[in-house]
Amino acid sequence: MDKRLVRTEVANYVIISVLAVVMAFNYKLFIVPNDFAPAGLSGIGTMIQYKLHFSIGWFSLIINVPLCLLAFFFVNREFSVKSLVFVVVYSVAYLVLQQFDTSRFEYDAGGVDTIFPCLIAGIINGFLFGVCVRRNGSTGGTDVVAKFVNVKVPRLNFFWVTFAINAAVAAASFFVYAESGENGQLIYDYRPVVLCMLYSFTTSFVGNFMLKGSKTAYKFVVITQHAEDIEQEILQKLNRAATRLHGTGAYTKAEKEVLICVVGKHQVIDFQNIIKNYPDTFSFVETVNETIGNFRRSK
Repeated sequence: MDKRLVRTEVANYVIISVLAVVMAFNYKLFIVPNDFAPAGLSGIGTMIQYKLHFSIGWFSLIINVPLCLLAFFFVNREFSVKSLVFVVVYSVAYLVLQQFDTSRFEYDAGGVDTIFPCLIAGIINGFLFGVCVRRNGSTGGTDVVAKFVNVKVPRLNFFWVTFAINAAVAAASFFVYAESGENGQLIYDYRPVVLCMLYSFTTSFVGNFMLKGSKTAYKFVVITQHAEDIEQEILQKLNRAATRLHGTGAYTKAEKEVLICVVGKHQVIDFQNIIKNYPDTFSFVETVNETIGNFRRSK
């Protein structure tokens, strides 16, 4: 194997391990002190720890190790190994953190403005999820189940499966986090339910943003009879190149040139101004989530 690829893979495993430690701190400092369950299987583990004092770390190992082994044989070996590394490092890190008094660093809102630690935890977890998935790994739990379902039953929309799991966690948290009143009656509160839903939304939003990438751009498709002139202007004014295709009008049967050019968001108006100078030219623009690769200009 190429040494560069080996170094890249080693770096990926190191990054995944660091992210797993960050996730352990995320649970210890922001989630557990504020008595709410996050999304997915981790939310179930959080509620079990709250009621039965059985550590999330052990629960994560018990649930995720078999899931990762299943993924190893039936889904993707690289994905399963990276997910397993994340799960093991996260679980061990959390078990170690439980041995120390971290109360000075915990964000315990005391039932007041709990939305803030919830948002912090959701943003952090969404970031961790996005970075792991971009490296063909996961944070375990529902992510592994989603991968397995996607491979075995491609037609099944896993959105509804995820929604069902998260809805069940949110509904269960209404009863799990109920507190006893002075007369012994349970006092139910919708706060854990709302926090679970908010956490799920924040995690999904940030995770999707991370997966889309930071190299967003805009793709112009230009149908014209002035391809040569437009190409020169794009090159001179925008320092961009274009790809030229030949096309035929479906209605008029007229021969046309099709230009495809990807530009940054700060160049959109400049590109539009170039197009306006040419009659009989039609163009449309699409959002590009990420650009991959670099191209050298030939002299």
